[in-house]
Amino acid sequence: MKRALKQPLRDVTIDETELIDKVVFINRVAKVVKGGRRFRFSALVVVGDGKGLVGVGYGKANEVPEAIRKGIENAKKSLYRIPLKGATLHHQVIGRWGAAKVLLKPASPGTGVIAGGPVRAMMEALGVKDILTKCLGTNNPNNVLKAALQGLLAIRSPEDIANVRGKKVSEILHG
Repeated sequence: MKRALKQPLRDVTIDETELIDKVVFINRVAKVVKGGRRFRFSALVVVGDGKGLVGVGYGKANEVPEAIRKGIENAKKSLYRIPLKGATLHHQVIGRWGAAKVLLKPASPGTGVIAGGPVRAMMEALGVKDILTKCLGTNNPNNVLKAALQGLLAIRSPEDIANVRGKKVSEILHG
């Protein structure tokens, strides 16, 4: 059974011009009818602001541009704030969704984005500059993106952990 993702941000005011959108995957399906084939398209899109905000959307329509537009609108409705540590993540995490597993590992400055297609698009839209990733299991773009998002939502900053434990950040970091 698949778990649902956390609730997306609803009260965030986003400047629409700052959002970066990337088309990850376009799929064409055909329905055979009496007169021939009818084609429809679906588009998987990632939207982010490059500063820790990211969303994934899926749109379907009879034409590609319309499917992309619907995907972007859908992604804007499901934006999540991810805590970043400069240009990388706070800690290593594995995101799981269906048969997909995605390993997200922070990297030292200058490493770059070492990631495959769907995850690379997500990291660039998120604003991560240095990261190592590996897709384990399926390579279905839908499930890989949802697994990566699940992993990103599991990341917690030292400030969050300190608040939960009732300690100072220095106590958490230096044990």
